[in-house]
Parts: sequence; C-alpha cells; structure tokens
Amino acid sequence: MSLRSLFVDFNSYFASVEQQANPALRGRPVGVVPVLAETTCCIAASVEAKTFGVRTGTLVREARKLCPQIALVLAQPPLYVDYHHRLKHAIETCLPIDYVGSIDEVACKLIGRERERTNAIAIAHRIKSAVHGVGDWLRCSIGIAPNHFLSKTATDMQKPDGLVVLEAGDLPRALHRLELSDLCGIGSAMEQRLHAHGIRRVEQLCALDKAALRGLWGGIEGERFFDALHGEWQTYRESARASFGHSHVLGPEWRTPAGARAVLKKLLVKAAMRLRNEGFVAAAMTVRVRHLGADAWQGEIRFDATDDSRELLRQLAHALDGRDRHTQRLPLRGGRPLPLAVSVTLQRLQRRAESTASLFVDERKNRAVNGVLDRINRRYGGNTLYFGGMQDALEAAPMRIPFSTIPDPRLERDAEHNALWLKRMREFKRQTDAAHQQA
Repeated sequence: MSLRSLFVDFNSYFASVEQQANPALRGRPVGVVPVLAETTCCIAASVEAKTFGVRTGTLVREARKLCPQIALVLAQPPLYVDYHHRLKHAIETCLPIDYVGSIDEVACKLIGRERERTNAIAIAHRIKSAVHGVGDWLRCSIGIAPNHFLSKTATDMQKPDGLVVLEAGDLPRALHRLELSDLCGIGSAMEQRLHAHGIRRVEQLCALDKAALRGLWGGIEGERFFDALHGEWQTYRESARASFGHSHVLGPEWRTPAGARAVLKKLLVKAAMRLRNEGFVAAAMTVRVRHLGADAWQGEIRFDATDDSRELLRQLAHALDGRDRHTQRLPLRGGRPLPLAVSVTLQRLQRRAESTASLFVDERKNRAVNGVLDRINRRYGGNTLYFGGMQDALEAAPMRIPFSTIPDPRLERDAEHNALWLKRMREFKRQTDAAHQQA
C-alpha cells in the first residue's frame, strides 16, 4: 500500500472549456489568446491543435502556419474560474482535495484502504466520471503515486485522458524514459546546470545520492528533491506571499507611452485592491515595460509601507518618469520604441497589523477612502469607481489567471461592466456632438 497521492490534471483546460461552452468549437483545433493580435501567442491549445504542433507559447502567426484551420478565441478568465470551482466540487464528491496547484490541477491524499491499487484506480475512474458530468468535453489525466510530486509527474506520462499508477516497486525505473525537464522543479536554468555537470538523463539523476543533489541545488531543496524523486511523502507547504502584481500584453491600440501609462495605472490599482483585501502593505514597486525594437526597461522604487492607491499611483508616476528619461536617450531609428507589454509588482510586503503607521500621513482618512472604493467595486464590478488616469485603459487588462493563483472574480470582474458603460458613454457623446452640430 505505497500509494498516498492522487493528482488530477485537466487536459488543455482553457481550450477545453471554450469547446464545452461553444459547441461550434468542438472537435476543431482551438488556440486561446490573451489579445486578438498577430503579435501575441497562444496561452492554451486544444488537443486537436496540439496534433499540429501548436503549444502554449506558440506565436499566433506560427500557429496559423502549423494549422491554417485553427480557431483563435479570446481568453475568458471568468469562465475558466467558474468551471474550476465546478470541477473542484465534482472531485470532492469522490475524494477530499489536499491542495489546489493551479486552475487546472489539484492534488488529493489517499488514506486507509484508498491506498490499495485497485481501490485507488476505482476512485480515479469515479473522478473521471464526475469531471465528465460537469462537461462532456472536459477530460483529465490522473496520476497515482507515493507522493504528490510523483503523481503530478505521472499525469504527464499519458495524455489526454490518461491514468498512470507509479508504485514504489516501479521506481526509479519507470521515470527513466522521461526528459529532465519533465520533472517538476527542473526549469531551463536548472537543466543547464545539470548538463554542465554531465547529467543529461533522468536515469543519471536518479543514480545520485542525497548529498550530490544537495550540492547541485545548492541547499536543502536538493535533499527535498531527492526524497520526492524516491517516493518519500512530503507535506504540502504553502509558500509565503512575497508580492502582488499584474502584467498585460498591450493591444495595438494601447502601444503608445500614454496607453502604457494608463494600463499600468489600472494594473496597479487592481494589485492595490488585492493587497488590501489580504491585509498587507507594500514598501517597494517594480515596473517593467517591454518594447518593440528596443530592450526592455525596468524600474524599481522603494517608499514607506502603504496600501493606499493614491500614494502607490504617485510612486508609479515617479518610476515612469525614469522610463521617459531612458527612452529619450535612445537613438531614433524609425521613432521611439513602442511599448509591447507592461507589468507592475508590489514587493517588500508586511502584514498591515504588524506595520508602523506614518507620522506624516492621516492613514485613517486614506483607509476610509480606500474602503469605500473597494466596497463599491466589489459589489458593482471592478472600476465602477476609478481614478481618472485609468480612463483610457478601462477596456484593457481584463482578468488574467496566474499559474498558481485563482483570481477572485469579486475583485476583478470589470470587463463586461466597463465595456457596456463605455459603449453607452460613446453613444451619448455621439448624440451630444450631433446635437451641437445641428445647433
């Protein structure tokens, strides 16, 4: 009874949800994109698209070459979050969830007789049926193993709709056919480090002892990786919150200095609202702008710890003044570089209850104002009340789904609300302008 973990990975999740919600997409190659532009990339590809070589990260123009008949659809994060919660509920009718790894994967702990191979497989089939009950176009791969690391690895060994069991007696031989990058925790930098030490196959990695892996990883994480690789049970450790941030690939209409500023203000206000919602203050900010035709610019600024949106916007303005000076010094080759993508991150976090209030700012007044803004925006949709500098970007940067965080729709549901509001305002302006012309 070596089996202690059952891991569920939803196959081609964003694209499968799109196919479930829109029957016209079923059975067709589908690519999900963050913006409708040829310069962006696919953030998800359906099972059918993957047979043509389209993957997450494939540029749109390359996806069209690989699969001319591909249907490109704009991402709908609120829909994916909705299905995520439905699928979680369906799985928990079969087995309690130990932790949520991301929007498309969850881990469950097996106890008692659930650890017997036949019983664990029966539970896996019940989970597959429950997932199918949420949507007949939704599929999942399930891995069963002695720990979460190995069961997650097993989900990638048979896709789509796979079921792989790794028992203690199968290890490490069952892993030898994998690539180093197939193992969670080995990214490109770690893979290069292993290559530099002559390790190019998983079989070579598995042959090393714990001390050797500690040396390769440069610390205790190497020992943890050794234990995970050899089937030792490890309790899930929730990582401490280190930052709040948002990023956005700019659509063509926002690829100007003014457009980038407006989008960054919107991203910052969203991050500040999340900061307050979880009871933190921040004392540093990193702003990054990626350009077309020039190197990326990054600015970092530190300040007294705060969660006040107005103060954070003031600090953002200081940081962007540095970018303006930077771009003005660049040589003119066909004009100043255009911003392509932006991000803002709040760092050096402290719990609000553990931070020292400023002697020079009336924090009570600021918190009262922010509290009113947050309550109204939570109830009626994000940016029902907003700062004037965000006006030009209200339709930009809708909800996005980070790898390991499930967004709270109460804090981010603004795209549909603001699009309708802007449509009405534009119609009102058109009618007003027409009336003035007739007068």
